[in-house]
Amino acid sequence: MLAIVAYALGAMYSPGPVNLLGLNIGINGRAKQSVGFCLGVGTAMLVYLLVLGWVGAAWINDEALLVVSALGCGYIVYLASKIARSSIDLSKPDNAPRLLSFRDGLIMQLLNPKAILATLPIATLQFPAADIHGLSLVVWAFGLAMLAAGAPGSYVMIGSVVGNRIKSPGIVKRFNWLMAGLLVAVALSIGYEHVWLPLTSTA
Repeated sequence: MLAIVAYALGAMYSPGPVNLLGLNIGINGRAKQSVGFCLGVGTAMLVYLLVLGWVGAAWINDEALLVVSALGCGYIVYLASKIARSSIDLSKPDNAPRLLSFRDGLIMQLLNPKAILATLPIATLQFPAADIHGLSLVVWAFGLAMLAAGAPGSYVMIGSVVGNRIKSPGIVKRFNWLMAGLLVAVALSIGYEHVWLPLTSTA
């Protein structure tokens, strides 16, 4: 049981596109608006844990992962452009336009190939090995989904601490550009690893 939690923490709380977005939300002083985004991330993980736990990995073949990866790359770039173009108003952070929503968190995580690769070992190997099925699978899936929602939430809190020390909109704007650049780099990395290499290896 502890192995499942340890693996989940390592996979979910390491830096990735979703957690980078959480950090950006905190830096921009929008921590109070991040709940929907974090719940969207947790809901996506719940979907994967339940579906993979019930039907196994049969429907996650190489072609499906390639399509999800390609769509995920596109969505990451879309969110990066959204961040780069966002307006900065440090005087009224609570009234700032909602940058990322429940839908963004849900779609981002559903299209994140790393989310699939993180949940596959849990749902198809660790759950059966620990005799977790039926109702207990649902309970575990909900618990791990809450951990998943807490991952970007923890980055939001870190970003808030850093953001409270920043008083210049120009600095925050440059940070947004940096985050956007990092997200594009993540998209390129995912695209190379999960789209380009599989396509060229079969060509």
